[in-house]
Amino acid sequence: MELQPWLQSLIGGLIIGSAAALLLLGSGRIAGISGVVGNVIEGHSGPGYWRLWFLAGLLLPAIAWRLSGHGIPGTLSLSFPLAIGAGLLVGFGTRLGNGCTSGHGLCGLGNRSQRSLVAVAIFFGVAALTVFVVRHLLPSAVGVAA
Repeated sequence: MELQPWLQSLIGGLIIGSAAALLLLGSGRIAGISGVVGNVIEGHSGPGYWRLWFLAGLLLPAIAWRLSGHGIPGTLSLSFPLAIGAGLLVGFGTRLGNGCTSGHGLCGLGNRSQRSLVAVAIFFGVAALTVFVVRHLLPSAVGVAA
């Protein structure tokens, strides 16, 4: 069954929002992915290894989906160095902003954090600016039709 992109986005958003709400209501913890990953990298997995279980819950469904023969929609073909560079930029921005889109957008806004409101406004502003530059100022440089 092929779902429309807006319906896929709605379902995905409901699942992510529900997971963040369940983590907060069940344990009082914030589902900021960068914070969870950062703590695991630093060796702090938490009582009962909850951070490891949380990350496994994010990764295992995608791995199972792929192993069952399904493709991953929306994949990009990037060179390995470009993918590494992009990942490093995202990591740097996450540290600079004291959190990622899930932490600020889902959890921070849900907790009425003014810092998260500013962060999300910056995320969206930079995303809009990037789309404008790529589509209208650099179309021939990146192979995008204006």
